Amino acid sequence: MSRSADRTGPENAAPENPIQESATPGSTFIESGEHTALRAAVSALGRRHGRDFDRETLWREAGKLGYLGVNLPEEYGGGGGGVVELSLVLEELGAAGCPLLMLVVSPAICGTVIARFGTDAQKRQWLPGLADGSLTMAFGITEPDAGSNSHRITTAARKDGEGGWILNGRKVFVSGVDIADATLVVSRTEDARTGRLKPCLFIVPRDADGFTRTPIDMELHAAEKQFELVLDDVRLPADALVGDEDAGLLQLFAGLNPERVMTAAFALGMGRYALDRAVEYARTRQVWKEPIGAHQAIAHPLAQAHIELELARLMMRKAAHLYDSGDDAAAGEAANMAKYAAAEACVKAVDQAVHTLGGNGLTREYGLASLVTAARVARIAPVSREMILNYISHQSLGLPKSY
Repeated sequence: MSRSADRTGPENAAPENPIQESATPGSTFIESGEHTALRAAVSALGRRHGRDFDRETLWREAGKLGYLGVNLPEEYGGGGGGVVELSLVLEELGAAGCPLLMLVVSPAICGTVIARFGTDAQKRQWLPGLADGSLTMAFGITEPDAGSNSHRITTAARKDGEGGWILNGRKVFVSGVDIADATLVVSRTEDARTGRLKPCLFIVPRDADGFTRTPIDMELHAAEKQFELVLDDVRLPADALVGDEDAGLLQLFAGLNPERVMTAAFALGMGRYALDRAVEYARTRQVWKEPIGAHQAIAHPLAQAHIELELARLMMRKAAHLYDSGDDAAAGEAANMAKYAAAEACVKAVDQAVHTLGGNGLTREYGLASLVTAARVARIAPVSREMILNYISHQSLGLPKSY
């Protein structure tokens, strides 16, 4: 990672660790001094903003400090690192109570896809802004009738006879469209040789004619809103297509694996935040002779939550390392495992934190009640835990499919 993205300052500097993190799959990961310093600096930023953070202000400051683009190429203003560094940023912001969901989408999915497969012109147009936060991109894949079955995606693109494209379709649960300058839309085009539909990715500007958005009324209160998108004869130039028309599936999964790793980071940060609040409360709350944290009925579940979060973090780091090393196949398995493990650990940590505080756990003062709903998001999105278990059962264990 470039030192330009490591804006730690002397007060946050950490001693250089002579044992660097190994990129060898299956090895023990020992955090480097550079990563430790980055973690400390991001944590300090998060603590300054806290649970009542303003998303726009934090996003702008994180971009100015170089944290939003740590995974993007240096020649386009990024930090030259990878998903390892970006997941660290999101985890630490979440642990401070101010996670930025668009980190999962804009630099991780869209930035990665454009950096790997975009044209030189697309890279010049988008990557510097995605790196410093001045540009934001949403990601549209989920459809109302397709659910987790990406093979049922009906959003289609056809050539307009003049070298451009015409898109038609619908997307749902698209985060942050109202603040995004464009949306990376997963569509399908017809293979001229076989007639079969194949996935392709298009950059759709927010002001494109025929491109409309409608907010989805969510019980979940979050800084980023969810939207339904309608594409009605949206005309796009030829250069709106990202990468090779015949390599759409490869490009799609180049974005989905970082998405799963970053979702794990999002869940881990949330779980750590809840656990820290519970431990602090258990250490000081005194009803009888000793603080309640002295009682094993309180202490042991919190210890178990800590263990499960740390185990999930190891799998997340393994997945990130595999992806950054270019092993997409192994990264796919590890990323799904990391997302599953982190989501389960997060839900348990939040539940135990609320239970530890009792009635106080449901008050606005302690900031935990809202996490009860938010924690379940990691179980559901971007892919449900049941679909992950399906993936592991037939991809890793070789069991037959039921669908």
